[in-house]
Amino acid sequence: MSDELLGQGADPSDIVFESAIRPQSLSEFVGQHKVRGQIQLLIDAAEIQQRTPDHILLAGPPGLGKTTLAMIVAHESSRPLRMTSGPAIQHAGDMAAILSSLSSGEVLFIDEIHRMSRSAEEMLYLAMEDFRVDVMVGKGAGATSISLDLDPFTLVGATTRSGLLPNPLRDRFGFTANLDFYDESELAEVLSRASKLMRLELESDTLALIASRSRGTPRIANRLLRRVRDYSLVNSGGSVSVDSVTAALELYEVDELGLDRLDRSVLNALIVKFEGKPVGLNTLSVALGEETDTIESVVEPFLLRIGLIVRTTRGRQATAAGYRHLGLSMPTHQQGLFD
Repeated sequence: MSDELLGQGADPSDIVFESAIRPQSLSEFVGQHKVRGQIQLLIDAAEIQQRTPDHILLAGPPGLGKTTLAMIVAHESSRPLRMTSGPAIQHAGDMAAILSSLSSGEVLFIDEIHRMSRSAEEMLYLAMEDFRVDVMVGKGAGATSISLDLDPFTLVGATTRSGLLPNPLRDRFGFTANLDFYDESELAEVLSRASKLMRLELESDTLALIASRSRGTPRIANRLLRRVRDYSLVNSGGSVSVDSVTAALELYEVDELGLDRLDRSVLNALIVKFEGKPVGLNTLSVALGEETDTIESVVEPFLLRIGLIVRTTRGRQATAAGYRHLGLSMPTHQQGLFD
């Protein structure tokens, strides 16, 4: 979790804060009602049968609670948790070392599982299915394969790009949970819980305002709450009102739709710099000086979801709503294409 947050620009205090307000059980977890019920069923069935829960794949955009759910699976199963990430597993030997050191029933959480090396993925296939790994010893004609039996374990994989997972790996998960964006009432509930833990008193209209600008993502909602708290401490003695929330979000360049500076930069580049023409991801990345993965996995999903851009066979384009959001008029020849 820490690596994921740092990779998205979070400071260490954000990580401590996220850990402090993280739900400890499915009953405390807000939203994702269907997924919560499905995971609870897996845990209960495994307990009745005295076995480890099936492997679980958690798929969805960043910030929706994949890491939290992995921790809850371990906690509610009363099993230890081992955490790692796909980018850290680049060799079959790395995977073999992790798997062979797991204790019986342990939950192994691999964040960004789609970013593992192919050799590590292939070793994981056999481990997930038969709880066994084959390790090659030596090189060339004298190389031999040694089979190591593993204690039963539960793999919980998290991915923001499930389409990049090879089918053999995806098929070995007993359950795939697709996490959805939160609606504003659910985000208000998340914020209410976090504000109580922070000993802040927020009215319902204040919670609703922060929720409306949180892009359907609890992590973003909690970050905005921190910024609002900081602004209120400095400017109004800790009293949080609609006016202080509005002023704080304006200071941090979060507009009424929840777009931040990077979101507006993408939208502005599509409309102004490229004159509304279709733009490829790599071209857009170079123009903005941002990583393609950041644009594709962090910015695009939200802009697509609220209808400000579309992805065509030729590239990304702004819609009429995107033009209106920036206070611009769509060229006559493009009008009606994306309404």
